Amino acid sequence: MLDKDEVKETIVNVARHIFSRFGFKKTTMDEIAIASRKGKSSIYYYFASKEEIFQAVVEKEASILKAELIKANLEAVSPAQKLKMHVLARMHTMEKLANFYSAIKDDYLSHLDFIEKIRKKYDQEEIQMMENILVEGVQNGEFEIEDTSLAAIAIVTALKGLEIPLFWGMEEKDLEHRLDNVIHILFHGVVKR
Repeated sequence: MLDKDEVKETIVNVARHIFSRFGFKKTTMDEIAIASRKGKSSIYYYFASKEEIFQAVVEKEASILKAELIKANLEAVSPAQKLKMHVLARMHTMEKLANFYSAIKDDYLSHLDFIEKIRKKYDQEEIQMMENILVEGVQNGEFEIEDTSLAAIAIVTALKGLEIPLFWGMEEKDLEHRLDNVIHILFHGVVKR
C-alpha cells in the first residue's frame, strides 16, 4: 500500500500532465481525480483545492529546473563552460516544464498568492547561481566583469526574454544553433574589437 507522500506525488505527477495540456483555468478537480484513478474526495483529502495542487506542481517543476541547472554546473569544468551549460540546460529544461513556465510568465495566474513567491524565489536562486559562475570566472581571469551582481541580473533577464522566441516551432538542431549564437553574444558581445 502506498503511503501518504507517494499518493500525493502520484496526484502531482498526474496533475502536471493535465495542467500542461489544458492550462490552469480549464483543468478541473474531476479531471485530476479521474486521471489519478481516485475519487474526488480522495483528492480533497490530500489537497484542499485546485490551487494547492497547482502550487505543488509548480514547486515540483521549479525543483526539477534547479536540479538540472546544478547538474549542468557540476558537469562543467570552467566558468565559461558553466555559463554555456547553464544556458543550454535552462532552455532545454524550461521547454519541458509547461506549468512552471506558465506560472512565471502568465499574468492571469498572478492572483494566486504563491505564484509571486515562487517567481521571486526562483529568480533569486538563478541570479545567485549565475553570479557564482561569474565570480569564479573573474577570480580565475576567464571573465572581465566589473559588477558580477549586475551582470548576473542582466544575463538572467536576457535569458527570460529569449525563452518564447527560442521555442517557436524550433527543431532540435535549429535550437542548438540559435543557443550557440546567443552564448557567443554573451561571451563576446556585439562590439567589434
